[in-house]
Amino acid sequence: MPRTRPSALHPTVLPETAREVRLTAVPDGLPAPAHFALVETPLPAPGPGQVLVRNRYFLVFPGLRTLIGGELGDLPLPLIGRGQALFGPALGEVVAAPAGGPLRPGDLVTHLHGWRDYALADADHFTAVDDTLPDPVAYLSPASAGYGGLTRTAEVRAGDVVLVTGAAGAVGTVAGQVARLLGASKVIGTTGSPAKAERLVKELGYDAVLVRGAGPIAEQLAGAAPDGIDVLLDTVGGEQLTAAVDAARPGARFSLVGALSGQLAPDRLGGSSPAVVDTFRLLNQGVTVRGFRGADHPGLEAEWRPRFGAWLRSGELTFPWTAVSGIDRAPQALPRLIGGHTFGATIVEV
Repeated sequence: MPRTRPSALHPTVLPETAREVRLTAVPDGLPAPAHFALVETPLPAPGPGQVLVRNRYFLVFPGLRTLIGGELGDLPLPLIGRGQALFGPALGEVVAAPAGGPLRPGDLVTHLHGWRDYALADADHFTAVDDTLPDPVAYLSPASAGYGGLTRTAEVRAGDVVLVTGAAGAVGTVAGQVARLLGASKVIGTTGSPAKAERLVKELGYDAVLVRGAGPIAEQLAGAAPDGIDVLLDTVGGEQLTAAVDAARPGARFSLVGALSGQLAPDRLGGSSPAVVDTFRLLNQGVTVRGFRGADHPGLEAEWRPRFGAWLRSGELTFPWTAVSGIDRAPQALPRLIGGHTFGATIVEV
C-alpha cells in the first residue's frame, strides 16, 4: 500500500517504488538500447532534511557515453558502472519537503537526479525554479556553455565570422543564434545531414551549414568563408577542428566546448578525442585556442540566464529540443542522440 506522509500543509500519498534507468552492460563500442534497462526499485520514505521530487523532464547529454565508457577517472562527475543508475539534469515537482525549509510541495526544481521518475535526496541537491525563463523546460538547456565560450574564451566581436561545429546539437542550436545577437556578421555551422542543415538555415538563421559526408569539410568551409573565420565554437573536434585551423584569420579565437568526434567514436571509449592540426598555421596566424570549463567562470550562469530569458521572450532566440515521450522509452534516448536522430536538446518527458 502507498505510504501516507504529511507535507507542510496536508497529507500526501507517497509512492513506495520508483523507476530508474540502469546500465546493464558496459558497451563494447557505442551504447545501444540493450545496454540499458528500466528497473523498478524500492523508494524509501523521505528522511530528515530530505525532499522527494516527481520528475517531469530530464536531459540526455552525450557526455554520458564518456561516463559509461570508463576511460577517465578524473572527471568532475562520477563514472557509471554496470548495474548503476544513469543521472543528469532534470526538472521536477516537489512532492514532499521538510516543514520550515525553503521548498514546498508543488514547487518546480532542477537537480542532477534524472533518468528516474522520482528523486529522493537532501534538500541542498535541489534548486527552485523561478520565472526568469518563460518555459521551465529551458532550464535544462546546456547552452550556457556556448554562451560562455563565445563571450569568455572566444570573445565574439562585431563583424566576426563565426563557425559553430555540431550546430544541430543542444549547444550549437542556441550558440549560432547567440553569436548573431552578439554581433557576428556571418555564422556558419556544421552538421551530419542535409535535413538538419536546412533547418539550421531556415529556422535558426545560420548563413551556411557544412554537411559531413558531402565532401571534405575544409573545402566546404573555404567555399562558405573564402576570407576565413575569426571565431570557432567547437563542440566536435576531429576533421572539423583541422579545417577550422586551416581557415583561421590572423588573431582568430577558438573556444573548445566539446569533443564529440572522439566521445562518440565507435572505436574509442569516450574519454579522448585526437585531432590533427597545423601548428605552424596556429603560430603564424596568432590563433588563440582555449578550452572552456564552466567551473572557471562562476558568475557565468547568473549572467546568462536573464539574457536567455529576455531573448526567449522577445522572440530573438528559440530553444529547440526533441522530446522522447515516456520514461519507458528512455533506454533508447542516448543511442538516438548518438545516432544523430535528434535536433537541439534531447529531453525525456517522464
